[in-house]
Amino acid sequence: MCGIVGLVDRAGRPIAEALVRQMCERMIHRGPDERGVAFFPRDADAARDRGARAALGIQRLSIIDVQGGHQPIANEDQTIWTVCNGEIYNFRELRQVLEQKGHRFATRSDTEVIVHLYEEDGEAFVNRLEGMFALAVWDDRRQRLLLARDRFGKKPLLYAELAGRLVFASEFQALLSDPSISRELDVEALHYYLTYMAIPAPLSIYRSVRKLPPAHLLIYDRTGTRLKRYWSLAYTPKLAISETDAAQRLLELLTQAVRKRLVADVPLGAFLSGGVDSSAVVALMARCSERPVKTFSIGFEEMRYNELPHARRVAQAFGCEHHEFVVRPQALEVLPTLIQHFGEPFADSSAIPTYYLSRLTREHVTVALNGDGGDEAFAGYGRHAANRLAEQWQAVPSAARRPVEWLVARWPSVSSDRQRLPGRLQRFLQAAASSRAGRYERWVGVMEAELRSTVAGRPTGALNHGMIEQLCEATQELDAVDAALAVDTAFYLPTDLLVKMDIMSMANSLEARSPFLDHHVVEFAARLPSSMKLRRLTSKALLKRALAGLLPDETLHRRKWGFAVPISAWFRTELRGMLEDVLLASQVARDGLLRQDGVTALVQAHLSGRADYAHQLWTLLMLELWVRR
Repeated sequence: MCGIVGLVDRAGRPIAEALVRQMCERMIHRGPDERGVAFFPRDADAARDRGARAALGIQRLSIIDVQGGHQPIANEDQTIWTVCNGEIYNFRELRQVLEQKGHRFATRSDTEVIVHLYEEDGEAFVNRLEGMFALAVWDDRRQRLLLARDRFGKKPLLYAELAGRLVFASEFQALLSDPSISRELDVEALHYYLTYMAIPAPLSIYRSVRKLPPAHLLIYDRTGTRLKRYWSLAYTPKLAISETDAAQRLLELLTQAVRKRLVADVPLGAFLSGGVDSSAVVALMARCSERPVKTFSIGFEEMRYNELPHARRVAQAFGCEHHEFVVRPQALEVLPTLIQHFGEPFADSSAIPTYYLSRLTREHVTVALNGDGGDEAFAGYGRHAANRLAEQWQAVPSAARRPVEWLVARWPSVSSDRQRLPGRLQRFLQAAASSRAGRYERWVGVMEAELRSTVAGRPTGALNHGMIEQLCEATQELDAVDAALAVDTAFYLPTDLLVKMDIMSMANSLEARSPFLDHHVVEFAARLPSSMKLRRLTSKALLKRALAGLLPDETLHRRKWGFAVPISAWFRTELRGMLEDVLLASQVARDGLLRQDGVTALVQAHLSGRADYAHQLWTLLMLELWVRR
């Protein structure tokens, strides 16, 4: 795992070595083991005879071939170079095939297969990679830069196009080392943030900075810039397979995915929440490992949010070497560090325990496996069942629906209270009357259009929901469950969960691996009938059947918890002063991006107990702290 940077100047203007090294320095946390830089062309005489100049840089966290896998790395004649952030899990198989074709390798690293695959297959090389990666290939003969990002977006890659010049990096703080990149804000991105707590690719908070979308290539050469999708997840045609055979095949695929992710020349462990997904990973690691698995868990003093007893039970069941940490409100002292590393507004509050979990884990190991992706592949969220119920409700004749909707609509407004039954029922019926895109905004977003209009300083019409609408339009042929899974995998996963995991783990120089996001596992799950994934209201039905006998029954069948943080209570107690100090005198409002009266109304309503606006206030708080920084 690493941080990568690079620049290409098509006009041949010199690239300052100091800038490249400064970009690397600002990501030293992603790769504290060594730095590598390379400039092209490789000698001064060649520089006078050609147009483009380029540079590649890397901060390396050594995982495989610790002593020999230095980057940037080249092919035999040093005409093709690469830097890679991530891991290529099938590199041994690829290397064997490439050696049979005459390619000569100089290291044992997984990264070296990239340059030889590119020699062999050109742009199509990326289709043969299995893993998590953000990479750059510089083709010195063609004066061409190729950027690529893995299928699900586990590894980040940002870039900015200037006049005849392209700059890229793994994180904002490295990219913005280049003073020529404009800091003008993107209002559309801001409105997406207010809705979803994060900003989806290709947008960023800066108009001049883009994120390379998952499963995409970017090619930059004399002809300009081209974006190209190289992979899509298919939910059809459905597999003709019995549930018994499907459960057996799923367990085989998950076992293979875990085993591939145990390849490392450094110590490994696992995040363990006590939920089905992380517990499954730990159980399979225990099967594949000769030594006790090192496990790491985070808890809270508030028992409603504390999963430590569940994690402890799983760790004991598999004889793990278990470690725990309790997060308290004082932990928010780390917020400036989090804001620095995310580089743009990001308001998933579970970033806080993820940071501390990563810090605890890095004290013992360099690589940690996790359960990310299980919910999006096997229907683990309540909204997946709700989406099915909503479409069933829409099929009920309007004469039967109307009295129920009339009655519920006249209950006292509790739309901001997501947990109590009246509020949940109101939200469900409001969403059930909407399109798939409308339901998605209500169930995944934290600020619906009406609330957003009370706090946004500019018209919310500036927010174009084109991304969600396009994704939902592409799912029209799928049933309600598969449609929700498809949008989650394409939007929620790479916009929120994977950003949080990458940035928080790498802030602590820890590599995080996700067996449930092995593309063989996800492709298999996608093509299963949705009834195998969600049976009535039982989530992850097939996954639980596959794990029966492997995990404790209490783990398999306990209610889904989620990685929640008690910010609602914290805002009314220990963090009340901070909330009032920051949001009641908003710098963002003074800049015209928010309305102070709307923000103040939310703060007062929450502190008085009239409503629970914890998630909305956290979203505003993170924006405010980012702007001030």
